Amino acid sequence: MEGSCDLRGTSLAVAPNRFPDPERDIDPARAPGEQTAVLAGGCFWCVEAVFKELEGVREVTSGYAGGTAQTADYRTVCSGTTDHAEVVQVRFDPARITFGQILKVFFSVAHDPTQLNRQGNDRGRQYRSAIFYADEAQKEVAEAYIRQLERAGVFKAPIVTRLEPLEAFYPAEEYHQDYAARNPAQPYIAFTAAPKVEKLRSQFAERLKRE
Repeated sequence: MEGSCDLRGTSLAVAPNRFPDPERDIDPARAPGEQTAVLAGGCFWCVEAVFKELEGVREVTSGYAGGTAQTADYRTVCSGTTDHAEVVQVRFDPARITFGQILKVFFSVAHDPTQLNRQGNDRGRQYRSAIFYADEAQKEVAEAYIRQLERAGVFKAPIVTRLEPLEAFYPAEEYHQDYAARNPAQPYIAFTAAPKVEKLRSQFAERLKRE
């Protein structure tokens, strides 16, 4: 499988654990509570598998964003004829992991943000790289972090991630939820999702949930 599973054949110029942390004046830790991040980085099975591992993440739900309720189903979205992207909704405690730290994992492990309207062999706008920001604060953090990554030269190619306002999030069909965990031997999971999870575990061990 082609894609951003490891450092070979990707646009990464540095290892994920050498990515800069978001600047604290832009991305401060906040009081305990709950926030959500909605992120598009190719197939939602793979992105979900990565974020479920992180300390401070309470729940990850695969779904669709960018289009209408009438077209928010897997068959229609996969046709590439809608405005939807496959996304994950990440519910997290901002006192334990900030939005900017979520983005650090998103850019360094979960997907390749230099691929336009595709991730590896998955092609189409439904697989675009996008951050669906919930408010202006999230938009400002995302814009600032992208600029920070560009200044640091962590990619060999330009970042093409879109910033789109979140109009609505539509959960995907039940059989898509926890798909990687329930189907570890499925070839796509074994060749695409599992290496990303292993990369997270090796590069960000201090960020993982404690059993």
